[in-house]
Amino acid sequence: MRLTRVPGLLFGGDYNPEQWPEEVWAEDVRLMAEAGVTMATVAVFSWSRLEPAPGAYDFGWLDRVLDLLHEHGVSADLATATATPPPWLVRRHPEVMPVDAQGVRLEFGSRQGYCPSSPIFREHAVRLATAIATRYAEHPALAMWHVGNEYADHTLECFCPESARHFRAWLQTRYGTVGALNTAWGTSCWGQHYTGFEQIEPPRKAPGPVNPAQLLDWRRFCSDALLELFTAERDALRQVTPAVPVTTNFMSILHGLDYWSWAAAEDLVSDDAYPDPADPESHVAVALSYDLMRSLKQRPWLLLESAPSAVSWREVNVPKPPGMMRLHSLQAVAHGADGVMFFQWRQAKYGPEKFHSALLPHGGTETRGWQDTLRLGADLRRLAEVAGTGTRAEVALVLDWDSWWGLEAPESMPSNRLKLKDLLLAWYAPLHARGISVDLAPPDRDLSAYRVVIAPNLYLCTAEQAKSLASVTGELVVGPFSGVVDESDQVHDGGAPGPLRDLLGVAIDEFWPLPDGSTQRVRHDGGDAGLARTWVEWPRVVGDAVEVLARYEGGDLDGLPAITRNGNATYVSCLLDDVTPVLDRVLHAVPAIDVPPGVEATRRENHLFLLNHTGTPQQVALPHPGRDLLTDTDLRGVISLAPRDAVVLRIEGDT
Repeated sequence: MRLTRVPGLLFGGDYNPEQWPEEVWAEDVRLMAEAGVTMATVAVFSWSRLEPAPGAYDFGWLDRVLDLLHEHGVSADLATATATPPPWLVRRHPEVMPVDAQGVRLEFGSRQGYCPSSPIFREHAVRLATAIATRYAEHPALAMWHVGNEYADHTLECFCPESARHFRAWLQTRYGTVGALNTAWGTSCWGQHYTGFEQIEPPRKAPGPVNPAQLLDWRRFCSDALLELFTAERDALRQVTPAVPVTTNFMSILHGLDYWSWAAAEDLVSDDAYPDPADPESHVAVALSYDLMRSLKQRPWLLLESAPSAVSWREVNVPKPPGMMRLHSLQAVAHGADGVMFFQWRQAKYGPEKFHSALLPHGGTETRGWQDTLRLGADLRRLAEVAGTGTRAEVALVLDWDSWWGLEAPESMPSNRLKLKDLLLAWYAPLHARGISVDLAPPDRDLSAYRVVIAPNLYLCTAEQAKSLASVTGELVVGPFSGVVDESDQVHDGGAPGPLRDLLGVAIDEFWPLPDGSTQRVRHDGGDAGLARTWVEWPRVVGDAVEVLARYEGGDLDGLPAITRNGNATYVSCLLDDVTPVLDRVLHAVPAIDVPPGVEATRRENHLFLLNHTGTPQQVALPHPGRDLLTDTDLRGVISLAPRDAVVLRIEGDT
């Protein structure tokens, strides 16, 4: 399945011609054609240029840009330009600017300066989107629509009176009556009983801890409020151009937005990813986020922003060494991306991102960066046949945003050290090292097709979600602090693991978080010992057929079950330093690929990607012979993979 009408793998970047004299544009498009650029993202931050006064549009310059792109074979990911409102809108209606939790209204001068609930902002944004769609509906350069930009990057929430009104309306739709809300929120605690929805405000700064159920609903509301803003523009675009796909760029595994809901509202998934070149393990975390992007709609996706080299927003902005730009790009393709785009095309001369790298650096075509651009464009053309292919994963990691929001409530938890991304990575990293493809899935999805399903944490678990996990026919692994509360953040009757009790065959008498720096020894039934950190529990076996796979050794929990198995369901009641002993038990039916540490192996149908993320040559035994698309050579047996180099093997036959 192609993302757009553009064939092959997409390649290009954000193009901001309004930052440059018009005489530069001709050079830009000429060099784009030389580099093999197939698509450019245009007009993301151009509202003030496209509508310099209310209702007065200036499309002439954008007409010329799109015409130039099309003449040189470059399609447009055309933005609705609503990522930042123009100064005239803010000065006429200062109430469109967001208010923080302390009641301070933020000032104009950066980006995303809007309240997600503002009807004034929404009205003007939809009007502009409609005007742009009407203007360019038939333009031959138009390949896809780009709504907003990186929602929730700077503005996730707003605490102004308009947001309060919107929040109350959202709550009334969710609960119907204030009595139902009182029951769900447990307002009899600390005397918070409401007698009318008009009494409810956003969770602004308060004298003490805020009701965690209110915070959970606030997180849900903030995600939904921004989604309403997106869908308002999406609907306007679809009204005019129903056949043109609509996207907005996600931000990898983002806490603030429920991407399951967001992905369902767009035509294709796109992502922005900026792994840190200074972190030798960053390729593992970004692979996890790429697998999420592929899993959101279970089809190919688009890497819409990445960095050719250094970024401009870290404390120390380390450049990418030779080969890393290409390697990172091929990694995205390996995990299901049907294109690699960058921020940005021409390196900026001014502004906050003037030191952010670009496909065309400050030094022009004599630079190392430009040579990297040319090489990557050629490589992506060689990999054109990969576009549209899928990934078959036999392992799923469960990810639920409601549970994540509840788990990381800022106060009133047994430990604030439990972070969902860390829990996901603890299981994902060893799977990634074995070359095992992984899907991410919400707990209510049909999971019966997977041989192994792992829920690293499901703090919030409903009866319906428990039923879904119980329907898993393969191996099921559930991590600690799961099944603790219901959808209203209320502790399940009988305590954890709540509706998972019969499935897991255990009950948790007490949570036992560990202080920083301390450990708990865990002895596996094979005799090997490991360590747990941060979190352990005092479990009690309640199932007749439960097998104890590991016990705590030493300390107050000495002899208690640490890891148990009930039928096909394994429960791990602690955070292990190494989950390999558990994986060794459950992965017996899942084929792996043996590669050296630091070498990544992943497949898209009959294409095997081998990526060397280390700075030294690695010897890799090919599991199958095949033809390397990057060098057009046949390979078999053991090969030497150069530092930060890659092989993309087309494997013939059914493997």
